[in-house]
Amino acid sequence: MSKINVRSFSNENDDGAPDIVGITTFSATSYFVPTRGNTAQRPSDHVEVGSLRYNTDTKNLEYYRGKTIGWSQFELIDPDLGGGTGSNTGLGTRGIISGGHTPSVTNVIQYITISTLGNAQDFGDLIAAKAQVASCASRTRGLISGGTPSAVDTIQHVTIASTGNAIDSANLTNGRRNHAAFSNQTRGIVAAGGADPNALATIDFVTISSLANALDFGDLSAARSYPGGYASPTRGLIAGGNTPSTINIIEYITISTLGNSQDFGDLTVARRFLQGVGNSTRGIFGSGEASSGTNTIDFVTIATKGNATTFGDDIKIRLENCAACSSPTRGTWSGGYTSPTGGFNDIGYIAIATEGNSVDFGDLLAATNGSAGLSNGHGGLG
Repeated sequence: MSKINVRSFSNENDDGAPDIVGITTFSATSYFVPTRGNTAQRPSDHVEVGSLRYNTDTKNLEYYRGKTIGWSQFELIDPDLGGGTGSNTGLGTRGIISGGHTPSVTNVIQYITISTLGNAQDFGDLIAAKAQVASCASRTRGLISGGTPSAVDTIQHVTIASTGNAIDSANLTNGRRNHAAFSNQTRGIVAAGGADPNALATIDFVTISSLANALDFGDLSAARSYPGGYASPTRGLIAGGNTPSTINIIEYITISTLGNSQDFGDLTVARRFLQGVGNSTRGIFGSGEASSGTNTIDFVTIATKGNATTFGDDIKIRLENCAACSSPTRGTWSGGYTSPTGGFNDIGYIAIATEGNSVDFGDLLAATNGSAGLSNGHGGLG
């Protein structure tokens, strides 16, 4: 192996450097600076697979994976986050709760550490005040889609490991609110919702790392609004909602493919406004609105089709989209609304592996309903 000891070198145009062929070792104790530019400036022609650059929009290194996939960011995975106050004085999976009514529509993003107990803490702000949003996430990036006013098609994202404001990143195929969202590590899925009374049957998908617009995935068996969603790494569930009557139907898709949903089974109680938590094997749907409010918690084994079984009861009857967050062992539901008393700030949690009622976790920053939750440790991530 040869060695080259230089401080700098470039070609005659001072816009690059000659190739270094063979095995090259950088042994300095300082650093080297890769090329840099924003997302719009990504080169697409004559780029070698494995090429490296720094993206000034995402504040992350990215590498080229070929014409089909394009540029992907390096995943800086640290599932055990914390470092704050309240529940965040401990370390563990991070849950993020976005938007909602407090009672006015809010842009606040807050976060908890799911493996500990305590109150939520401020994370940052959405690009605008939104309620009736839906969320999904990889281990590094969270997506918050749709919402009020009316029904918007915006997708915004946050970097889970670092607190800060959301960034406008892409668009859905249609404006949606009161929809379901779930994901695995690669692909985010958004289903149903719409602008009342015009509910949608369509399912969208996005590649979470690409920050590109959503594409058509397939259709549900019928248009619906107010469903809940949850996923394992391979299969996604869409449960309950209105069609326009309140239903108990659970449907499923295979996340890595395209196509229409198929029948999975039924909830124990027909309801809407339910939200899912769980791990990679068990999906758990909590609370919601039946003929009247309900605090029922159901569960299914995601890999085997069949009807849901009663898990227990939530500490609150949570109407109008509470926020659901999961770690591999624990699920939380926060906020919600109970008529006629209005919204509340309670966070309840369950142990996913054992059936039983939820117990108190802590409080949100304010009474909030119509919000959405995500985490870097949910069941879709394995």
